[in-house]
Amino acid sequence: MAQSFSVTRRFFDDKNYPRGFSRHGDYTIRESQTLEQFGQACLALESGERTPVTEEEKQFVAVVKGDKAPETFLEKVWVKYRTLTSKTKRIYTLSGDVSGDIGSGDDSE
Repeated sequence: MAQSFSVTRRFFDDKNYPRGFSRHGDYTIRESQTLEQFGQACLALESGERTPVTEEEKQFVAVVKGDKAPETFLEKVWVKYRTLTSKTKRIYTLSGDVSGDIGSGDDSE
């Protein structure tokens, strides 16, 4: 993978991981390092900004398109990253019927 996924700068996701991948707790140290080292290339391949050159890159593009299941460590980490960052944030609200009796106390004084 020396020539595949080569980039000149590290990958950071300040929106989802402002303190870095390793400090968030979603990834192992190895996964964090892999995302930082190869994330720029993965993002460029996924978006189409970069054309896959090697077989590894072509396979990666097939994985991100959903045509193949992830096999390599990098593919699995990228799919995990995309799964965790594409989740819609759940909003929990409290609601209930306030017209019914609340408690068993007597309201008359």
